[in-house]
Amino acid sequence: MASGAQARRFDFAMTPAEFDRLLDGVDRVFLMRPPQIEDVQRYLFPFIDAANRHQVRQLAFLSLPGVQFNTRTPHHAVEQHLKTSHAPHTFLRPNFFMQNLSSIYPEEIRDHSNIYVPAGRSFTVMIDARDVGRVAAVALTEPGHLQKAYSLSGEQPLSYHKIATVMTDVLGRFITYARPSESDYLVRLAEQGRHADYIAVQKMIYRMVRLNVSAIPDRVVRKLTGQPATTLREFVHDYRDVWQPARRPDRDR
Repeated sequence: MASGAQARRFDFAMTPAEFDRLLDGVDRVFLMRPPQIEDVQRYLFPFIDAANRHQVRQLAFLSLPGVQFNTRTPHHAVEQHLKTSHAPHTFLRPNFFMQNLSSIYPEEIRDHSNIYVPAGRSFTVMIDARDVGRVAAVALTEPGHLQKAYSLSGEQPLSYHKIATVMTDVLGRFITYARPSESDYLVRLAEQGRHADYIAVQKMIYRMVRLNVSAIPDRVVRKLTGQPATTLREFVHDYRDVWQPARRPDRDR
């Protein structure tokens, strides 16, 4: 925690009165929907309304790319509520996080040296979540970002074969991209015990990926922060320990 920062307990299930106490003295908010919350009208809208009552000067909402065209996502509903309630807002719409490789798929890469997603031959421009954090800090502390929406990508469109090649180079062992079919991927998720809603979301995401919707690079991170977006090679180097196989204990001979 930064020097001088205060920690306050927070839960979207709090009552409006608890939100009022929580927001006392707060003038800016970084708002992120927890993945497990689908009913944003029940949980996020009351918090946004409380922020408006307290005249919070800005809410920076972590949204999704293309959300303005995808009305079925909870992120779309949150964006619409921020607009219709006249909340002073900034929308951050990042592309695929590089951290997906280290948080969602690390076991497959670590234990089987394989990237197992149904992306076909498509290209994706990933972004490091740390870059999104830097953009959020700028948007919340510098003027000129109210009522703006920023689509955030890295600067390198990469195929998953290329992603595997970069990981091979940095990790020093051969990483492959299996290029599974959609049906094989969904079956594996079911075998892993994934919830039906999660499987449906993954199906939708990778259908969009195969259409190259997430393949457009930009320089918004560079423009807003003055620094280039993190490259995949830099990211893999920084997180390389996540994908290293566990060392087997030496056995007495």
